Amino acid sequence: MYTKTVYQSVPEDSVIRLQKVNKWYGEFHVLKDIDLEVKKGEKIVICGPSGSGKSTMIRCINHLEAHQRGQIKVAGTELTEDLKNIELVRREVGMCFQHFNLFPHLTVLQNCTLAPIWVKKMPQQEAEALAMEYLKRVRIADQAHKFPGQLSGGQQQRVAIARSLTMQPQVMLFDEPTSALDPEMVREVLDVMVELAAEGMTMLCVTHEMGFAREVADRVIFMDAGEIIEENAPEAFFSHPQFDRTQAFLQQIIH
Repeated sequence: MYTKTVYQSVPEDSVIRLQKVNKWYGEFHVLKDIDLEVKKGEKIVICGPSGSGKSTMIRCINHLEAHQRGQIKVAGTELTEDLKNIELVRREVGMCFQHFNLFPHLTVLQNCTLAPIWVKKMPQQEAEALAMEYLKRVRIADQAHKFPGQLSGGQQQRVAIARSLTMQPQVMLFDEPTSALDPEMVREVLDVMVELAAEGMTMLCVTHEMGFAREVADRVIFMDAGEIIEENAPEAFFSHPQFDRTQAFLQQIIH
């Protein structure tokens, strides 16, 4: 059930707006009054300890998880249990997961054309041309006719990014996209994400790759125990954290 609340109007340049968002798993209160506004073209990195609610928050943005209280608006559409609204939002929001989620029985090209053909009703030839364009952008076009199992982890994650881009979303969500990769494969995925950021893609990225945060982020958000504890521009966030919980976390992950 969603509680009906009156909110202030959303600025025209705001592409994502979370207001007093709450979520429970049974009695466990995983998100507590989350307020977040993301402007078009902003790059936001979300960090925090395991279990802090980071992944749950971004999964709520495209309704992979349903919030129970508060309001989430994406590209002007409010996320409720209305299936039409959910579909509208998912057309605008691409997502890359920790474990790729590619279909193993489909080729790279087939993985990338599935959604445009079935969701957008795009002709196959047009979908394949579009998919090849994005596979070139992530430097994996030469693997288009291979199956995911024939690729390295870094290559599979780049395919997953290309697959999301074929839906031409306004926003890209990344849920720890490099955490399942071998260290030597991390950079090849981060390089693609840096390029996307440079092209102006609106991005929310859950990651512990603090070098990426320093290089790309407009804001860094620290979450703990289901709350946004601190948010700031990267330089201020890393140089002068305002809260003890943020300082303790940064001391653990920055060597």
